[in-house]
Amino acid sequence: MNLDYLQRILTSRVYDVARETPLQAAPLLSARLGNEVLFKREDLQPIFSFKLRGAYNRMAHMTPEERARAVITASAGNHAQGVAYAGQRLGLRTVIVMPATTPEIKVSACRARGAEVVLHGDSYSDAEAHAYQLQAENGMTFIHPYDDPLVIAGQGTIGLEISQQIRAARYKVFVPIGGGGLIAGIAVFLKSISPQVEIVGVEPDDSDAMFQSIRAGERVTLPQVGIFVDGVAVRRVGEHTFRLAQHYVDSIVRVSTDDVCAAIKDVFDDTRAVQEPAGALAVAGLKRYVEEQGTSGETMVALTCGANMNFGRLRHVAERAEIGEHREALLAVTIPERPGSFKRFCRLLGGRSITEFNYRYAPRAEAHIFVGVQLERADQRTTLIADLAAAGYEALDLTKDDLAVVHLRHMVGGRSPEAVDERLYSFEFPERPGALLQFLESLDESWNISLFHYRNHGSAHGRVLAGIQVPAAALGRFRESLQRLGYRHADQSENPAYKVFLT
Repeated sequence: MNLDYLQRILTSRVYDVARETPLQAAPLLSARLGNEVLFKREDLQPIFSFKLRGAYNRMAHMTPEERARAVITASAGNHAQGVAYAGQRLGLRTVIVMPATTPEIKVSACRARGAEVVLHGDSYSDAEAHAYQLQAENGMTFIHPYDDPLVIAGQGTIGLEISQQIRAARYKVFVPIGGGGLIAGIAVFLKSISPQVEIVGVEPDDSDAMFQSIRAGERVTLPQVGIFVDGVAVRRVGEHTFRLAQHYVDSIVRVSTDDVCAAIKDVFDDTRAVQEPAGALAVAGLKRYVEEQGTSGETMVALTCGANMNFGRLRHVAERAEIGEHREALLAVTIPERPGSFKRFCRLLGGRSITEFNYRYAPRAEAHIFVGVQLERADQRTTLIADLAAAGYEALDLTKDDLAVVHLRHMVGGRSPEAVDERLYSFEFPERPGALLQFLESLDESWNISLFHYRNHGSAHGRVLAGIQVPAAALGRFRESLQRLGYRHADQSENPAYKVFLT
């Protein structure tokens, strides 16, 4: 079996359109993990994904009879672009069925290359079933995104390149798994020529069809899959790919959404390239593997294999990357509801940087605040909670609470009729430790903070919204204190949204 695949890989037609991508060092991530980490930059292909290799290789080997019919495929995005690109180069009519959840950037790219796009279903499996129906009705040639020997061979040329580019005799290769075509092609080539090379597959923990299948000893169909890592959202792996993975893949690591977001940031830090979630999946798996196995001093290759990221998703990625890196603790802290409590709490945090603060006044003995605190190491979260408890503050750890991270952090607050004489101000704080405490120290103890919202967004200045209860007679003194503080600010008390939602 492996000799057939070796021949197909060595005679592949991928270089008619694809480029040999570099094996790029990742010095920052290497230093942090204590291993030599290399990125195989498949995001640098003409369609910003490795999928061009397999799609073109299959279509370049089509028979005259197949070429006479239209080509159809199903894809979550990148294989679709590969088919569209190949169809344009080869002069073939292409029809592509994509899940309705596919990022618009991938849909637009396919249409720009002349493909006819049909949106159907929520996952790849839904789109695949519809594509087969259209194929049967119209007699078209189906180009499978992963379960085809020529597609697998096209992806296998990445393994060929790695073997020629790497200097180490022993190394580990981390490969994302969707339907399995990429890992099958790379694994069969590398293990055939260098059995000592270790192949590690990586799947999201909510789309782990290959892991479940190998554990069961047969292909398993998942009832549903997560769609954040849309490029690998496959409910059932391929027949060919499963058989090859069983034989040649050493292990599979599963990772979370937060792990993937953190990996996108890691790749950006080392390359200034922005990966889509599936593109950073292997890096997330590499990090998880090192954490679980305690590996050090080894050479590790991770495929960065797709950069078709919708710009709007970056907000979500940035929000969760720090949690994925264990560099932020999100806490619900109970403090006494009286003037000065906020300041005393901030003093207790000392030199720790606050990344987020949400609070709204309510007439009760205790106040509940949502606070984010920057960490240097994951174990500091436990120490922080212990320090708060020792000082008499009850703290609930919400760092891994998905409901709190996605929704509740944005819902803290509401109307507070009891907040009399409230003045609403927006501020720009310098992003440095102590800036918040300096602001609080500038206020008179008698002026109660009734509303506070802040979130660090990585710029030089943080944007803060604060409600401060100041009687009319003290307004002059209050404004003078703000001038002395020197932070840029604006009175927002007449803002219509504030009047509708918060007063």
